[in-house]
Amino acid sequence: MAYLNSRPRTPEVCPVCGEDVPPSALACPECGADHNSGWKADADLDGLDLPDNDFNYDQFLAEEFGTGRKTSGIKPVWWITAVILLAAMVSWLVLSLS
Repeated sequence: MAYLNSRPRTPEVCPVCGEDVPPSALACPECGADHNSGWKADADLDGLDLPDNDFNYDQFLAEEFGTGRKTSGIKPVWWITAVILLAAMVSWLVLSLS
């Protein structure tokens, strides 16, 4: 029983590959990492594909969504369509009343 108490605590997520680790596992079922190879406090996290510490949120937004501003309002083609329809309705009304 002394062995079970002296065993290091199993992490919930493997710091090497990022997969879930069962609570009673002695090693990661995906990559085989264990306390001796990768569950140490100073474990190398290169396998997790984490972003750099110098992450620039504004640069990310510009790359992801562009910097151009969207114009709001109605496009000219819809204005022309509305004017034509309005003129057609007015002319129909005038012709039907006379």
